[in-house]
Amino acid sequence: MTNDTKYALEASLKKFLLKKPIDKITIRDLTDDCGISRMAFYYHFKDIYDLVEWSCFEDASRALAGKKTYDTWQEGLQQIFEAVLENKPFILNVYRALSREQIENYLFRLVYDLIMGVVEEKAAGLRVTQQQKQFVAEFYKYSFVCVMLDWIRGGMKDDYHIIVNDICTTMHGAISNSLRNFADSDKYTAL
Repeated sequence: MTNDTKYALEASLKKFLLKKPIDKITIRDLTDDCGISRMAFYYHFKDIYDLVEWSCFEDASRALAGKKTYDTWQEGLQQIFEAVLENKPFILNVYRALSREQIENYLFRLVYDLIMGVVEEKAAGLRVTQQQKQFVAEFYKYSFVCVMLDWIRGGMKDDYHIIVNDICTTMHGAISNSLRNFADSDKYTAL
């Protein structure tokens, strides 16, 4: 029952975002639409932006389920674009409102999880520290997210398949090379 309420609030929020900007949506709008009390809302979320963040991560989790290996990361990246595009009115409305940072944080977390899965897989057998693996994942996370934010800023008009293909072409072997460079750097610093 608890998750049902959360999902109902998410659906209501997305419905209202088709009609008005997020800063004009009230908790009363959502609770009246769902037929629940304000206390029920506050039991699950501290405010509307908390609901937005939860909704973003729920969508992301569904989009990325099982897509965190080298063989599937391109598919995972494509599914991130698809999840954003499926929620275009929601994403654009939230991005253009005061909560732009929430969309950025959502994308950073989503992409980091995807890339870190690939980094962990490619680092197997290499002498790299956890800190070095995290650095590699962070480095590529910022590249991916900046490309995606440009696409969102442009109204999501460009074909995301081309963007994903260009990212994958650019990235081919890059994570493995970065990790090998860190593994080899110990040899050079010892000299």
